Amino acid sequence: MTHVADPTRSMLIHDLRSDWVRLRTLLVLRWLAILGQAVTVVVARFVLDLEIELGLCFLAIGSSILSNMIAMTVFPPNQRLADWDAMLTLLFDLTQLAFLLFLTGGLNNPFALLILAPVTISASALTLRSTMILGAVAVVLISLVAYQNVPLRMPDGEVIDLPLLFRAGFWVAIVIGIVFLSLYARMVTKEIHTMSQALLATQAALAREQKLTDLGGVVAAAAHELGTPLATIKLVSTELAEELEDHPDLAADARLIRQQADRCRDILRDMGRAGKDDLHMRSAPFGAVVREAAEPHMGRGPSVHLEFEPQQGATKAQPVIHRHPEIIHGLRNLVQNAVDFARTDVWVEGRWDSDTISLRVMDDGPGYPPDLLGRLGDPFLRRRTSAREAAQRPEYEGMGLGLFIAKTLLERSGAKVRFSNATDPFLLDEDSGTRRGALAEVSWPAARLQLGENEAKAPLGENRQISA
Repeated sequence: MTHVADPTRSMLIHDLRSDWVRLRTLLVLRWLAILGQAVTVVVARFVLDLEIELGLCFLAIGSSILSNMIAMTVFPPNQRLADWDAMLTLLFDLTQLAFLLFLTGGLNNPFALLILAPVTISASALTLRSTMILGAVAVVLISLVAYQNVPLRMPDGEVIDLPLLFRAGFWVAIVIGIVFLSLYARMVTKEIHTMSQALLATQAALAREQKLTDLGGVVAAAAHELGTPLATIKLVSTELAEELEDHPDLAADARLIRQQADRCRDILRDMGRAGKDDLHMRSAPFGAVVREAAEPHMGRGPSVHLEFEPQQGATKAQPVIHRHPEIIHGLRNLVQNAVDFARTDVWVEGRWDSDTISLRVMDDGPGYPPDLLGRLGDPFLRRRTSAREAAQRPEYEGMGLGLFIAKTLLERSGAKVRFSNATDPFLLDEDSGTRRGALAEVSWPAARLQLGENEAKAPLGENRQISA
């Protein structure tokens, strides 16, 4: 089966973090740091009367000011930095801060904690390589200033020097903070980015399904509205062919043919480029909607068995439900997942009563890995890890988006989705029965999905233009 490249999926294959940070953002943060550093130095020297290297401190602060002025002159305000450029910018800030700490007592200065800031920003916005480089540099710099620094002196010349145990503990705390906060910021940011990208893929999938639904409405409307004139043309043409020799006066039939051809032309013109919204496509029996969702995967190898039965005490007639694109695409992804992993058979069972409409999708494959059951429905965004997996699912990209999209779209329609294994995956095949693979259960409140009795029986009316 040939697949068209999906640009939405291609964005999710790698964790690309290039061009995440605007230069203006880093410059604003640096201006705030410059202001804070200047105020701190002035207060320490002229209010607390501490003996510090005032000239060298303002030289370090001036280098940041000069760097900001050059960046603002050379680059536009909306310039986005590549990963390497952003890393060098943060490396400059890290080095400048370490130099200030060297001039103001090293770890005896409580502001040494700010060494965490550049590394945390890198973990949130840059790649793992850049974060590791900045983290390593931060550990080296904080280690150097811990033992090599210009001491802080009181006005009477007394050196402010914490006990060695406190300085060692402060150093350990900063190093642990660099590692922990970097990991924490990176994991949280990656989770947010992953979810954002997966939701983007979900929206794209829903938009594609909506376009297919509209296209189906156009086709159905054309078939419905052109059926009568085309049948008339066929009938009259047949009569003309049979009676042309014996009935010379066929002017009436010829006029009729012309009238019907004109009618076909008017209908096509009325449909226009946007087509018509076929009201017949808005709802369908439950089984028809499920069959439509499963149909693209019914010829891919494993047999797909569709079973629809009412619950005990319910009416035999299938409920007429809203034919929403999210329902069709969500169910299609569940069937695709089952077909991908099934050995020979997939079962799709629909059940209904007055309160609930439910669907179960089962297969005879290996089932879900027990260690992943709690995470099913999350966007794993993982790639294939083995040739065996690639051979087992030649059409699967291994990104975990299929079940995530299915779960998200179905829950949007009001459903509850649950993933489990039909039997214990550790049992032998002969002990586990035929339906021993993965099980996906979807259930809707009937009132949320089913058309009301009056609504289902109401006349649909004429097809209308599709609204933009």
